[in-house]
Amino acid sequence: MVQRDEILDYLKDTAYKPLTYQELEKHFQISGAQDFKKFLKLLNELENEGLIVRSRTERYGLPERMDLLRGKLQAHAKGFGFLIPEDKEHPDVYIHANDMGGAMNGDIILVRVTTRGSSGGKLEGEVAKVVTRANTQIVGLFQMNEGYAFVLPDDKRMARDIFIPKEAFNGAMDGHKVVVNILTYPEGRAAAEGEVVEILGHKNDPGVDIISIIRKHKLPESFPEEVLEEATEVPEVIAESDLVGRRDLRGKRIVTIDGEDAKDLDDAVNVERLENGNYVLGVHIADVSYYVREGAPLDREAYNRGCSVYLVDRVIPMLPHRLSNGICSLNPQVDRLTMSCEMEFDENAKVVRHDVFTSVIKTSERMTYSNVKKLLSDEPEPELLERYAYLMDDFKLMEELAGKLRNRRMKRGAIDFDFEESKILVDEQGKPTDIVKRERSVAEQIIEEFMLAANETVAEHFHWLKVPFLYRIHEDPDTEKLQHFVEFVTTFGYTVRGVGNKIHPQALQAVLGEIKGSKEERVISTVMLRSMKQAKYDAQSTGHFGLAAEFYSHFTSPIRRYPDLIIHRVIREVLEQGDMSDKRHEYLASRMDDIAKQSSERERVAVDAERETEALKKAEFMMDKVGEQFDGMISSVTSFGIFVELDNTVEGLIRLSDMHDDYYHYHEAQHSLIGERTSKIYRLGDEVQVRVARVSTEEHTIDFEFVGMLPRQSNRVSLTDALKAVRRGDKRGGRRGEGVGSGAPGGRGGAGANGARGGASGGKRSKGGASAGGAGAGKKGPPSGSWRGGKGAAGASVATGEGGVGGWRSGKGGAGAGAAAGEGGVGGWRSGKGGAGAGAAAGEDGAGGWRSGKGGAGAVAGEGYARLEAGERRGGKGGAASGGGKGIAASSWRSGRGVTAAGSEGGAGAEGAREGRGVAEGESRARAGAEGGEGFVSDGWRSSKREAGAAAGLGSAGGKRRGGKSGRASGGAAVGGGGPKGTGVDAAKARALNAVAKGGAEGGRKRKKPTKK
Repeated sequence: MVQRDEILDYLKDTAYKPLTYQELEKHFQISGAQDFKKFLKLLNELENEGLIVRSRTERYGLPERMDLLRGKLQAHAKGFGFLIPEDKEHPDVYIHANDMGGAMNGDIILVRVTTRGSSGGKLEGEVAKVVTRANTQIVGLFQMNEGYAFVLPDDKRMARDIFIPKEAFNGAMDGHKVVVNILTYPEGRAAAEGEVVEILGHKNDPGVDIISIIRKHKLPESFPEEVLEEATEVPEVIAESDLVGRRDLRGKRIVTIDGEDAKDLDDAVNVERLENGNYVLGVHIADVSYYVREGAPLDREAYNRGCSVYLVDRVIPMLPHRLSNGICSLNPQVDRLTMSCEMEFDENAKVVRHDVFTSVIKTSERMTYSNVKKLLSDEPEPELLERYAYLMDDFKLMEELAGKLRNRRMKRGAIDFDFEESKILVDEQGKPTDIVKRERSVAEQIIEEFMLAANETVAEHFHWLKVPFLYRIHEDPDTEKLQHFVEFVTTFGYTVRGVGNKIHPQALQAVLGEIKGSKEERVISTVMLRSMKQAKYDAQSTGHFGLAAEFYSHFTSPIRRYPDLIIHRVIREVLEQGDMSDKRHEYLASRMDDIAKQSSERERVAVDAERETEALKKAEFMMDKVGEQFDGMISSVTSFGIFVELDNTVEGLIRLSDMHDDYYHYHEAQHSLIGERTSKIYRLGDEVQVRVARVSTEEHTIDFEFVGMLPRQSNRVSLTDALKAVRRGDKRGGRRGEGVGSGAPGGRGGAGANGARGGASGGKRSKGGASAGGAGAGKKGPPSGSWRGGKGAAGASVATGEGGVGGWRSGKGGAGAGAAAGEGGVGGWRSGKGGAGAGAAAGEDGAGGWRSGKGGAGAVAGEGYARLEAGERRGGKGGAASGGGKGIAASSWRSGRGVTAAGSEGGAGAEGAREGRGVAEGESRARAGAEGGEGFVSDGWRSSKREAGAAAGLGSAGGKRRGGKSGRASGGAAVGGGGPKGTGVDAAKARALNAVAKGGAEGGRKRKKPTKK
């Protein structure tokens, strides 16, 4: 009889073309009616499993050979979904709500790809077949109507309600939480139909909320009878026969260190100092595999559960309490069987020797994190010190070794996220009474470092033995997500070091070290974590990115994690039998992939259930706080609103639809919302004041509303901060390069071109001089210009484009001119006595600020600065120009007669600088050249004797702007986006001094020679 593998191998052959069942029958030489029936049954089984596909012409082939993809459906509450392909190298496929074909969240499906984006863009598809249904039961809220009812699923990824006919109510009433068996699945517009099989209670009854979550995630509430029977057969005390072959460590000072409320104590430690100065660390783990035998009911149940689940008010254990809290728990002053890993470290915390063996221990004390922390403090409590005096040297040695282990781990590049965790306290009825933060003290760090060391040592040891094993792996981050993070941190003024797409975890840890203690620490840490992949179990050791470890496993918690139990079983087999037989090796190797997948999936379910119960209880905790005000921090920015986290870790949403003061646009790369009219910016990490608006315990959600924005406090100047300051007019523009913003407010603004609003402010007239408001032009928002002319001086400015802002000032006897163009362009500068200042800022979010001194000229321009930390731009005596501040790119300065141009720290200002007489194009006079980023297409401004000019960019089409012999300076508006030329604004006649300065700005074209009169 032909086997399934033979059929699949034949269909995989590159020469195979789809065949009918008759043709396949002929190929496999099926003879006899019975064999033919079995053959057809096998084809049907393979088809039902989605391993082969039958076309409309009744021909069989593999899904991937027939343009179909197999995978799991990840549905969204809004109705659409994504196929997560079984082929991990294949990208996800988007499925529109109309193309779901009755598939539900978690189903194994076959999808036909219908649209392929260009250059590897997004794939779209439709469900061709549901292979396996993931949901046979649904937990939800029963809503009764006349003669029928609907159940609203608790899992919002089930976008459609379940129809319940009257005969299937089975006693359910309106408002009940129920469990429903699905009888028919959705098809077309028809809803799924079901029957009530269990009533959990009314939605408002105490405890029903947690029970509903347990049932929703299909978590087991009790152990099967056969499992409990096996557990009762496990002895409560250690027998002499159990000690055969074990190393006796009962004479050593070994302690457990856990939380106050821990019941299952599965790890114990001891540390000693050797005569050679080295440390010996012993990590002793409960030998659960000695009691849970392979294939027995206890083992099968542990496999199905995968891990223990820690909910707010209860624990759902992986093993019965008789084991987890009894014979397997390393309780004080009793003999316990253990699996030990002993490691010797040198002064640099490098492992120089290790040993893995079975053992028996008797712990000296059951220590808690809080007591160890108190003992290691500067002034430990006298009573506590007296009680544990005999262990004090051990604890100090533990602290010393843990510190060295951590330092070594950090040096190799491990990433250490230091998130504040919270614990929700509940009363006997399950009602939350308080939310307290969990402290990560020195005691927690000691245990953490010791467990990490043991896990790495065990993983490497058995990797080189080449036995079947389970590893904990953490793959390298997705390149695109990591690049988004790199771009994101630049908005806070931080940089991530790396070459191309290769970024070592050490570079990410360097950022975490830099932000330590800052306001933005939690925000940046969260975004960094979201950019990484989830850790999982695997049969192959591919390394752990986050720990920067080549080998890593989970060895230290077999009471609550099935993978730990499995590798203990492998370790025991190797230790007791030495070589593993080929047959046994092959069997274990065949099982490891399945165990790794099952364990990873069950871990994900446990995490989801734990998070959901926390969200539920946090919402319940905030129920009586509606209307109260709190300080918080923006923890996430989305296209639909802003999430704010309070100090007690409660998180709520400010919906975009509730933000009525403006229309806000979502900027994904900057994680910010920016107001269209007000230019308000709400960014990740901002501190805000919120009021609790609504709380839903059914949806587990909390809605906030803004009370007021708290001021940012940071020594760093980010680009978004600079733009916000400009638009608010918080700082005067260009003063010594310290601020970026509009200049002093003054007279009337100029007329707007293209129907846009005029300049927000005009110029302020001063003694002997005149100034005029520039013409505003652009698509949206009020471009503004403001400037000031000093004694006998003239000032001119232009602002173009969406949100363009210009502000500058000219001093005694000088002339100042400037331009800001493009979306969010900003310019601010000043010219000094006898000098001429010219500048331009162009491009999206471009920014420039500078100053020229006596007889000098300086200019700078750029496009799309990722970060602005405004430096000083000053022309010294004779015209020296200095480069830009740290981190400013794509800028160049040239200076004239007998001067040197230099860029300050981190700037690109020195690039292209020249010195000496005859600087550029035969010009020997002082000249300022603004060479900005891409998009400078303006002819610019021409000037004659005693004048300065500037060119604006990004789509500007500026005409000629010319000044006369008498020293008049003229400025004009260049309209953004390729619009019509603006109208020049002449300033009053001004007295010219001895300074002879000719300024010009070059864009994409060559500068024309000045027109002579």
